[in-house]
Amino acid sequence: MGQIEAKTEAAVTVNIVSRWDSSRVLFSHQTTAKRQASGLAMRDAMGAAVKSGAYLAGAYLTGANLTDAYLTRAYLTRANLTGANLADAYLTGANLAGANLAGAYLADANLAGANLTGANLAGAYLRGANLSGAKVSGLTLIGVRPVLAIGPIGSESRTVFAWLTDAGLRIEAGCFFGSRDEFTTQLQHTHGDNQHADEYRAALHLIDAHARIWTPAAEAAAA
Repeated sequence: MGQIEAKTEAAVTVNIVSRWDSSRVLFSHQTTAKRQASGLAMRDAMGAAVKSGAYLAGAYLTGANLTDAYLTRAYLTRANLTGANLADAYLTGANLAGANLAGAYLADANLAGANLTGANLAGAYLRGANLSGAKVSGLTLIGVRPVLAIGPIGSESRTVFAWLTDAGLRIEAGCFFGSRDEFTTQLQHTHGDNQHADEYRAALHLIDAHARIWTPAAEAAAA
């Protein structure tokens, strides 16, 4: 009777590297060729990295498939997540300060308590995402639709973010982060009454409508 030889699948290493230096490996994870072919190897690697408490600041995750990934309290400051698929991902308490989430797919993702200070959400898909208690510049987001993104507009084709916070409406555009009154003052100083000012002022009408509709009743009454 012939001997049956068991085949061992070759191990594959998945590296999470720095966005600034691809030779710098932030975390390595061993998987299989089959798992890699499934497209879920990076999700597995990220889950393992977060579980181990890995320091993932500046991670290069552009276009990564991280659907349903468990990334609670992940340290992802300034990570590049452009176009990443984070549908149904668990990002509760994650530190995403300065992260690039432009075009990321965040449908039904849980971002409760996450730090989004300086994060780029231009073009991000946020339908169903839970942003309750998330932070921007030390302020807590409120309501079921706490962010509105408008852009590109203005002389530098920026995306303007309107945040509904526990301290009231805050507007973010480029390096600016402040109240509506502070924004209009800066706008007058920078653009006066030129075409860019007209565009920003039109955006303010939409921002005002969004704030009126989506600011929770208790906060609106106290404002």
